[in-house]
Amino acid sequence: MGLVGKDSVWIVTNTVANALDSLNTTVISSMEGTLGIKSYYSDDSSPYKEFSALFRRNFTSEYPEEDHFHPSIHALRAHDSIKIITEAIGRLNYNISSPEMLLRQMLSSDFSGLSGKIRFKDGELLNADTLRIVNVVGKKYKELDFWLPNFGFSKTSSKHNVGDISSNIAAEGFTGPVIWPGNLINRNPKGWAMPSNQEPMRIGVPTRTFFEKFVVIKDDPLNGNSNDKNLRYDGFSIELFRLVVDHLNYDLPYEFVPHDGVYDDLINGVYDKTYDAAVGDLTILGNRTEYVEFTQPYAESGFSMIVPAKQEESTWMFTKPFTWEMWMVTAASFIYTMFIVWLLEHQSNPEFRGTLKDQISNILWFAFSTIFFSHRANIQSNLTRVVVVLWLFVVFILTSSYTASLSSLLTVRRLEPNVTDIQSLKSGNLKVGCVDDSFVKKYLEEVLGFRSGNIVPFGNTEANYIQKFENNTIDSLFLERPYEKVFLDKYCKKYTAINTYRFGGLGFAFQRGSPIALDISRAILDLSEDGRLKTLEEEWFKPSSECSADERYSTRPENLTLHSFWGLYIVYGATSIFCFLLFVIRLLNNSWSHQETYQGNIAAWNIAARLARYIHNRKGTINNPARVSALGLAPPALELSSSRWEYKLSPTHPPENLQVELQMHE
Repeated sequence: MGLVGKDSVWIVTNTVANALDSLNTTVISSMEGTLGIKSYYSDDSSPYKEFSALFRRNFTSEYPEEDHFHPSIHALRAHDSIKIITEAIGRLNYNISSPEMLLRQMLSSDFSGLSGKIRFKDGELLNADTLRIVNVVGKKYKELDFWLPNFGFSKTSSKHNVGDISSNIAAEGFTGPVIWPGNLINRNPKGWAMPSNQEPMRIGVPTRTFFEKFVVIKDDPLNGNSNDKNLRYDGFSIELFRLVVDHLNYDLPYEFVPHDGVYDDLINGVYDKTYDAAVGDLTILGNRTEYVEFTQPYAESGFSMIVPAKQEESTWMFTKPFTWEMWMVTAASFIYTMFIVWLLEHQSNPEFRGTLKDQISNILWFAFSTIFFSHRANIQSNLTRVVVVLWLFVVFILTSSYTASLSSLLTVRRLEPNVTDIQSLKSGNLKVGCVDDSFVKKYLEEVLGFRSGNIVPFGNTEANYIQKFENNTIDSLFLERPYEKVFLDKYCKKYTAINTYRFGGLGFAFQRGSPIALDISRAILDLSEDGRLKTLEEEWFKPSSECSADERYSTRPENLTLHSFWGLYIVYGATSIFCFLLFVIRLLNNSWSHQETYQGNIAAWNIAARLARYIHNRKGTINNPARVSALGLAPPALELSSSRWEYKLSPTHPPENLQVELQMHE
């Protein structure tokens, strides 16, 4: 039946393995490579040697044609069975009143027989504690290792000599070489019918691919025949599979078979064993894993929404770096800084005095010149200097951020999509497109909630995609992630991708339980780790000269928001308000000091005026108020240095009705 060839594995239990001692050499040779589990018995004990010699002598005399004359486990158990009965009768002194009495004595037996330990529990003979692992080689078998309960595999049959041997055997295999069916020695079998040059692996390849960069099947120009064996298979998925097969440590004969049908039919072909495997751009999905076994993904998968886009251009592009909230707060900061600097410098700095028009123009010029750090105003107050230094730091941060953002907007090409999200498609009852041979249509209906009438499936060629967009049949296109990359490499000037959904990836499909799938997965991981998979991707998926890697997707720089500079504004505002409060406190202290000095001067003048009046009354030399001025009693004008306050005494009023007129000159 061909079930004992290379890469097949046969493991027999002790029922069959114990019979190896009783089988003739012809039967044993047909079982070459079989692994078996045998009951262990000691062949070094004196009772065994005596019994074995007697058995061989009697057996060869009765069956001289047999070439295997050693006692088997069955002969040893027959001997032990008779011993159980004889010892039970002996313990009863040959006084057997009933079969039940004899049975009880037999079940109480406990001794070491030729076949092993003889002991019963619940009316049954306990199995042997130690087992032997044997391997059929030629016309006989050889022992490989022992198996002990609670220890596992061991080189010896004694539990006391096991040590760490069992763990080493479990990790590295048997201590002795194993001969497998088909005389396979240098490697372990797959336990699977491996392909050969006479019967290579049949691998199905899809002919209706989404993009030819993954799989392309063409007639071989070197051969005029147009049958399946003369087709030329190419593409990223095909080249990767060939690279993976070359990476395996064994030969894997195979042949490609074109499959003209949808992808689900190709998966079913692997499931019903029409194909041994399937190679191509196969998406790993949960429902497909119930029928086939996929390898490690060699490319990420999912699908994205492709929408038409146009390059964003605007006359007001220079306002884009900041949001409108940021512009409003920045303008308010300018006005606030103008007001604070004017308050702090107005009374002590002549450059900030004058007419109202001059003051407004000077402070505006000062505020806006700080943007370019070209201000030349002479600052006299230390509090103003603190405010100006902090403001210059704020201006430096704002101008640097603005310049960087504007440079990005002007130099990095940006695409503005016509549709921004899926919800706008659904609410606007817009048409969406997808490939008819794809799981995407079902996902759009059942998961994303699109109406079946709004989904337009079409053929899997690039011309169909572009045509549907140009005649406004669809407003967006849903493509799987690998195809999206190929599409945008060619049409990045007109389309962009948004809203990506992830799935299992792309892989190769094998029959369930196939050991080759695991080897292929390991090879894919090795190629990914050493960089050869990346190199192969770069060879097959080179972007066009017009589309760089940064232009495949819409990379719209975000506007600078107020949240990014909120802390800076808080620090500046708190410090400037603190400086302003210090200025107000100092101004109030100076005002109170001047008021006390002024009141002292008024009191002294009252005394002098009363004295002059007294002299006038006494001597009568002064008859009218004009004479008071002649006596030099008119008070001189007084000035306060800080604010040039002046006061005058009216010469037409007597001193007791002294009136003070205050005038403040700016």
